[in-house]
Amino acid sequence: MTSTHLRRVIAAGMIGNVLEWYDFAIYGYFAAQIGRHFFPHEDAVAQLLSTFGIFAVGYLMRPVGGVIVGHIGDTLGRRAALTFSLSVSLCCALCRACRLAANIPVRWCFWWSMRPRDSAA
Repeated sequence: MTSTHLRRVIAAGMIGNVLEWYDFAIYGYFAAQIGRHFFPHEDAVAQLLSTFGIFAVGYLMRPVGGVIVGHIGDTLGRRAALTFSLSVSLCCALCRACRLAANIPVRWCFWWSMRPRDSAA
């Protein structure tokens, strides 16, 4: 491994790490506003606790995802691990988009996105 390649690998890792921690910092900074907009308005403390509960789930799922994607990367290669990771992210985003756009139940989101389309349209 040349020193130029090593620098590029280290820079890419640092950029990814900084972006991830920036995402967590922004979520933590706006936790009160997120709680006010997305959780019931009866109790401000419950709103904030719910927001930080979701924040904690993000921290708890990182090692689980690391184990799963790491295993896929070890057995099938980095390309398969990246494809799996992006596919899971895409499916989650697609479910949120379908649910918000069409106001359909979560269990139908995947079916809705994969339904057959008319070829005449």
